[in-house]
Amino acid sequence: MMTEQGRILGSLLQGQFICQVSDEEGWRHLKSRDNAQKLEPHLNMLNRTLAATADGEVFFAAYLTLGDEERKVLTQQFQETASSLVPLVEWLLLVQQASESDLPVTMGNAIRLNELQSVIEDTPAYAEQLEKISRYRLFGSTSVNLDGQIKQVFKRLTDLGYLLKPNPEKQIYLVTGKVEHLYEMIKFIDETESLSLSEQAEAAIQQGSLL
Repeated sequence: MMTEQGRILGSLLQGQFICQVSDEEGWRHLKSRDNAQKLEPHLNMLNRTLAATADGEVFFAAYLTLGDEERKVLTQQFQETASSLVPLVEWLLLVQQASESDLPVTMGNAIRLNELQSVIEDTPAYAEQLEKISRYRLFGSTSVNLDGQIKQVFKRLTDLGYLLKPNPEKQIYLVTGKVEHLYEMIKFIDETESLSLSEQAEAAIQQGSLL
């Protein structure tokens, strides 16, 4: 039987982000300094180290040392994430506007799909916005109706790890800590906007904690 430490190690090596929403047991385990230190040698053997977002609430595995191969992988990951920023940001803004909230969407927020869909259906500008978002390559919707578009967007966001659906019987989604990592990426790109994408990737790699 796999230990809790082994399970968490496997999740980290698969590139998952561990937070209180996505994996509360794993998150609590990693919040213990002793547990984190015990995990570190196992990660180090595979050239990884335990990293966290700025607030220390979301954990993920980062490279320990960087060779040519690691830099190539990280550059590709950064560029893929950067190319997905526009559809992700537009979706976050749509949810915030449709929810009539002054605050951005953050980890732990519950999004009720049916309620959101009703608001969007009743507001032509939001419906138009959703259609545009759903057509992005990231989401890839080919549906001509709003129901199909919003469900495809939510399915992809769940597949990508930004949303979690705790109960398959209910259309309620929780925002995971991966969104916090996305905000850090947006902030970094904003701070380095004078650089080209490849230069931003190199700067992010040098910063280390971002990737």
